[in-house]
Amino acid sequence: MSTTEPAPRLHGSRCDSCGNVAFPVADGCQRCGQQVMQPIELSEHGTVWGFTVQRFAPKSPPYVPPADGFAPFAVGYVELAEGVKVEAVLDCADFAELEGQAPVRLTAAAPVPRFEVVA
Repeated sequence: MSTTEPAPRLHGSRCDSCGNVAFPVADGCQRCGQQVMQPIELSEHGTVWGFTVQRFAPKSPPYVPPADGFAPFAVGYVELAEGVKVEAVLDCADFAELEGQAPVRLTAAAPVPRFEVVA
């Protein structure tokens, strides 16, 4: 018997009135102000919209440095098919891979969204 963990998913909401998508789930529409939102699962693939590299350890707490010490990492925005941009940690072998709207896929939804470059 094999146990596999379900694929991570991000949940947002879509306005019944104007179709605007929000992440995270919202009670009201930020575009038209209506209060009728439907929960939706967001795409697990997207493209890097913009990013930066964190080259120094964040303030601790809440950051907990790994046992082998701090290593620079990328953070940025991923644009999903629904048109929403999600702030996330971006995993890659080389930061140059993130240039030019790199395709990425969701690898973790909690505690923060995390995407990796698709080869």
